[in-house]
Amino acid sequence: QVQLVESGGGSVQPGGSLRLSCAASGSIFSITAIGWYCQAPGKQRELVATITRDGSLNYADSVKGRFTISRDNAKNTAYLQMNSLRPEDTAVYYCNARRTGSDYTLQNYWGQGTQVTVSS
Repeated sequence: QVQLVESGGGSVQPGGSLRLSCAASGSIFSITAIGWYCQAPGKQRELVATITRDGSLNYADSVKGRFTISRDNAKNTAYLQMNSLRPEDTAVYYCNARRTGSDYTLQNYWGQGTQVTVSS
């Protein structure tokens, strides 16, 4: 299994910044991608950004130019730098890890989520 521990959420004013962290542990040797997703109440979980094992990046259109996903391989930690935050960014943000198991099936793991609130 993979365990994900998130930190860095909080409340900020519009235009402010936050950096979310996701530390992975457990069976991490075969993780193929790390991502951040957000979910507002009553809505489906949505992609924010992903980074694959080979460094390929993917961002939601709404965060391009404002958010940056990165990783520190030595610490097994992924980050989401969030700049120019807007009230509509308010949501619970979840870290996601994917890996291929020994049976070649795709395994999906989630953190518990961290609240980001952007308001005056």
